[in-house]
Amino acid sequence: MTYAGKMRVIAIEEHYWDPEVSKHFKGYDSGRRGPLTERLYDLDQIRLKEMDEAGIDLQVLSHGAPSLQKMDAETAVGLARGVNDRLHQACRAHPDRFAGFAALPTSDPKAAADELERSVTRLGFKGAMVHGLTNGLFLDDKRFWPIFERARALDVPLYMHPATPHPAVVEAYYKDYIEAYPSILTAGWGFTVETATQAIRLVLSGVFEAYPGLKIILGHLGESLPFSLWRIDQAMSRAGNRGNSFRDTFSAHFWITTSGNFSNPALLCSVMELGIDRIMFSVDWPYVMNGPAVTWLDSVPLSAEDKAKLLHGNVTKLLRL
Repeated sequence: MTYAGKMRVIAIEEHYWDPEVSKHFKGYDSGRRGPLTERLYDLDQIRLKEMDEAGIDLQVLSHGAPSLQKMDAETAVGLARGVNDRLHQACRAHPDRFAGFAALPTSDPKAAADELERSVTRLGFKGAMVHGLTNGLFLDDKRFWPIFERARALDVPLYMHPATPHPAVVEAYYKDYIEAYPSILTAGWGFTVETATQAIRLVLSGVFEAYPGLKIILGHLGESLPFSLWRIDQAMSRAGNRGNSFRDTFSAHFWITTSGNFSNPALLCSVMELGIDRIMFSVDWPYVMNGPAVTWLDSVPLSAEDKAKLLHGNVTKLLRL
């Protein structure tokens, strides 16, 4: 049995590439097409066909990494409006199948906040996705706080997605193994460490005290943080550390998705730590295919009520779909 046709399925971290953005990055040239790039550039037939085959009713679309995060401010701001307008057109073409997360020119925080507002209020987007560091800076840096302030005012989440780690980290941690195991730099480990660090820094920065109600999403079952949450909290509560409970702050402001991590033990750990209401289904298409994700759902040891929350209930509530 699969869930195709039996329960509404919404996938929330599903990527595409915009040709105007991708031409700015080596190796992202839209003229070089293989099966992966064909899917990334497709916002119509291939995508819809594979959604239908897997029984996925709706994708929330987001630009793939690194999006606008590694561009200078002038270039990023110049591209952002067009990127989001083109995604809006794709969503308008299939309004019952696609919704959107905005791409933001974070190197200009004021412009990013304004583009987030335009994308939400004019284009109907459900929030935004940000990829890794912005030109080497973590987003807890206070110059980026106008983005968080605007997200809170609009009551939409920011999805913190991985990108390639900082060059100094690559040099110190990964260079010895990149040639033989290139994925250690990305989904194999580098993505996890970088994005988990981003999340930890946000909790420590005070941004959630400054903007109560701010909502952050992490993919890949929380980038391993649910497993480590108790230990991090216990360590941060020792003498010499300041601030509120790390665990309470994280649990109040973060949601996580299943993107690319279809492990029952990892899911159950996350459910036990955060509660089912904080977890949403996603695939990470096309870096991960829809089939294994949906097939996995048959083995998930949750009640029908909790599966419904995982597959569509929680995201419908969070994104007001």
